[in-house]
Amino acid sequence: MMAPFDLEAYLDRIDYRGHRGLTSETLRVLHRAHVTHVPFENIDVILRRGVSLDLGNLQAKLVGARRGGYCFEQNALFGAALEAIGFRVTRLAARVRLGSAQVRPRTHMALLVEAEGERWLADVGFGAWGLIEALPLTEDRAVSQGVWRFHLQREGDEWTLVCPQCPTAAEQYAFTLEPQLPVDYEPPNHYCATHPRSSFVRTLTVQMPVGDLRYILRGNELTRAGADESRTEKIENETALMALLRERFGIVLPAGTKLPLRDP
Repeated sequence: MMAPFDLEAYLDRIDYRGHRGLTSETLRVLHRAHVTHVPFENIDVILRRGVSLDLGNLQAKLVGARRGGYCFEQNALFGAALEAIGFRVTRLAARVRLGSAQVRPRTHMALLVEAEGERWLADVGFGAWGLIEALPLTEDRAVSQGVWRFHLQREGDEWTLVCPQCPTAAEQYAFTLEPQLPVDYEPPNHYCATHPRSSFVRTLTVQMPVGDLRYILRGNELTRAGADESRTEKIENETALMALLRERFGIVLPAGTKLPLRDP
C-alpha cells in the first residue's frame, strides 16, 4: 500500500506559502522553492546505505529529516507533491550528455507537467546547472531564469535541455516524452547507487542554487559558480565539511558520521 502524501509537511519543508491554483505561476514558484531548499546530494550512496524510492521513505528523508537526494528521489517527491495539488504529471527518463560522445543509458528522471493548457519540463533533481524553474516544452525558445539561460532543442521525438552557461557542456540531457512507471526507475537507481563505475558511488556531491550563485561541492572542493565566473576552494578536514553541510546546505548528519573528502 502506497504511503499517503503529506502535502502540508512538504510545503513547509520548501517554505511555500503561495497559491495552489493549477497555473504556470504556481508551478514556477513551487519549482524554484524546491530547488532552493532541498539540496541535490548523494550522501547515502557514499555511505553505502542504498537509495529507497518508496514515497514514505522519501518523505521521511527529504521532508522529515530535511535531507536532500538525487534525481530519482527529488523528482519522485516533487511529482507526488504536484499531483497532490492537482497537476497532471508524466514521469520521463533521460540520457545525460554533458559533453559525452557516447550514448549513455537513461539514468536521469525528469517530469512533464501540464498547466493552463501548456506542457512544461520540470526537473528539481539535476543539480549543478539544472533548471531553477519549470521550462515550457517549446523548441528553441530561450528562457532566462535569474541569470541562467535555458532552451530546448528537438530532433524527431527527442528533446535536449541546453544551458549555454554550463562550463562542462551546453547540452545537459536528452529525453523523449514516453511515460515511465515507478518500476522503470528501479534499475537505473540501483546502478547509480551501487555500481563502481557510477560517479555517485565515487564522489561526494552536494549542490544547491542560492540567489545568482550555484554552490557545488564535489569531494573536497566547493565551487561558487556564477553565470560568468566561478571560484573554487578546498575543504581541508572533516570538521570543515560538516560545518559546510550544515551552514550552506542545511544538512545535519548524526554525530559520528564519517564522509570521505576524496574519491576512493
